[in-house]
Amino acid sequence: MKYLQLLFCIVFGITNAHSTPINDSLKGSSYLDLENKFYDYNYQGKSAEAGLVAEYYLHKAKKEKNNPQIAEAYAYKCINANKENAFKYIDSMALVAKKISDNVYPARIYLLRANIFFKYDNQKQALDNYIIGLKYAKQKGNKRQIALAETNIAYLNSYVGKHAEAAKVLRYYLVNANYLNENEIEKIRTNLADTYIEINKMDSAKILITEGLQTFKNADPYKYHQYLSLLTFYNLKMGKFQAAAESSQNSKQFFLKNGDTRDITYSFFYVAQAYAGLQQKEKAVENFVKVDSIAKKNNYTFPEQREVYTYLIDYYKTKEDKQKQLYYIDRFLAIDKVLDSEYWYLSKEIQRKYDTPKLLAEKQAIIQNLRVKKYLFYTLIGSLSLLLITALILFFKARKAEKRHRKIAQDLIRAVEENKTAPYNIANTSSEEENTDLTPTSFSNEYKSTIGKPFELIEVTDTTESDNKQSKSLPQEAIELILEALKKFENKEQYLTKGITLGKLAKNINTNTSYLSEVINVYKEKNFTSYINDLRIDYTLNRLVHDKKFRSYKLPAISEEIGYNSVQAFYMAFKKKTGTTPSIYIKEIEKQITNKKH
Repeated sequence: MKYLQLLFCIVFGITNAHSTPINDSLKGSSYLDLENKFYDYNYQGKSAEAGLVAEYYLHKAKKEKNNPQIAEAYAYKCINANKENAFKYIDSMALVAKKISDNVYPARIYLLRANIFFKYDNQKQALDNYIIGLKYAKQKGNKRQIALAETNIAYLNSYVGKHAEAAKVLRYYLVNANYLNENEIEKIRTNLADTYIEINKMDSAKILITEGLQTFKNADPYKYHQYLSLLTFYNLKMGKFQAAAESSQNSKQFFLKNGDTRDITYSFFYVAQAYAGLQQKEKAVENFVKVDSIAKKNNYTFPEQREVYTYLIDYYKTKEDKQKQLYYIDRFLAIDKVLDSEYWYLSKEIQRKYDTPKLLAEKQAIIQNLRVKKYLFYTLIGSLSLLLITALILFFKARKAEKRHRKIAQDLIRAVEENKTAPYNIANTSSEEENTDLTPTSFSNEYKSTIGKPFELIEVTDTTESDNKQSKSLPQEAIELILEALKKFENKEQYLTKGITLGKLAKNINTNTSYLSEVINVYKEKNFTSYINDLRIDYTLNRLVHDKKFRSYKLPAISEEIGYNSVQAFYMAFKKKTGTTPSIYIKEIEKQITNKKH
């Protein structure tokens, strides 16, 4: 938000002016007359005359013991005072305000305090006080103060990069300006135009800029050149560098005579950016150097200042002028530190070409290069050697890991091929239409009719598996029935069903989850999750070897086929059980098939 400080300066009237005597015409003036005189002088930059009016205002209010007007007088006096006196006047106003019961205080105290903080480049404290002022304004229902607080917070939000949020508020108050005066509305328009440019609403920005130029061309030279400066910013954003150069030169000449530090600094900054866009580097550097000179002389910082130094650093780097390169690196680091302490939130929004650690390292490298050139050479050799060694270590570790994975895959393939039994239920799938693709079905009616009955109705044909193991808590009959049901569950490959859980399986074999879990833990020697994963991975290992079509599937399709909800879950289960990856396993199968053909 480039016009925020300018607009605050107008409010505070910091333009120098020679004071002229205020005669006895002030005597007999009403408070409203004095207020109008104060703001007239202040707007014209006649701060001395405005100060005399404020002093008379205070004298009149104290004489009449009018507390609201005494507080008002302190508000006027703080506007043109230095920082120390400004806060003293605000403190005096706060003491008087304790005796006042209206909807103006204490919000006004915090809003004025925020203005002073911003005037002296303490944006964080300014924002904090605006927020507190807004809270009290809402409590008292003072709509004018709410509008002022919210628009000022919007200006600060834009200043720290939150342009979209600022634009929303500014648009609202530009339309709903019932509680704002003409100057405050104009302030909203210029800042909204700037914000529109920042969020690339260029058509909307151009409308506001054009209207402003037409309105103030012959009416107010200062505001006209303010809009001309906005037009320069617009042209820079649009890449119209020649037009930007012309308008920025015009603004620069005006502000050199009539502007403050901010106006002059940004004028040179825009000229430099325009020439940089035109690839006229010498002229760009000349103006960027001037920006640095003005900023340094006046102890002035602004968010875009980093761009000044990154450009100058790069320029003098190409010229191999290490002394100037080092100087502007130091300037960058100094300004970067100030901006980070005062605009820490702003730093997140601005893209930096050079971050602080990199610049510190580059600064040290340049210093060492100026002292001993050999040092840089040996450092470079050492760094390259270290990088080479690291790269070699990583390369050989990767090769070793790949070789190990391939060996595991080869052993798995050999074990599958030596297995005499069918790897999965091919015979059954050929006779059942619903399973022609070898995809797992949900628990079928056939399965439910067989193992979904009470345990005593299931015929147990083989209990040898349970001879050597025993559960301490379950009856032997229940164990044997569950084991027989699990055997059928495995033979029918229903572990491939997506979404299978301990509860679902227990329900379908007519037992409870505790019994089923204990049998799996004791007799399968693993928990339910590992039991299902192992069955699925064993199935996959076999099927990949024997089923060319299945082998051609992508990993997501394979994981879907065998019941997993995600390819990540399948990959992790496969790697955990086998020690290799699905991709390497499939690649080794294809390689062996190719070798056999030859």
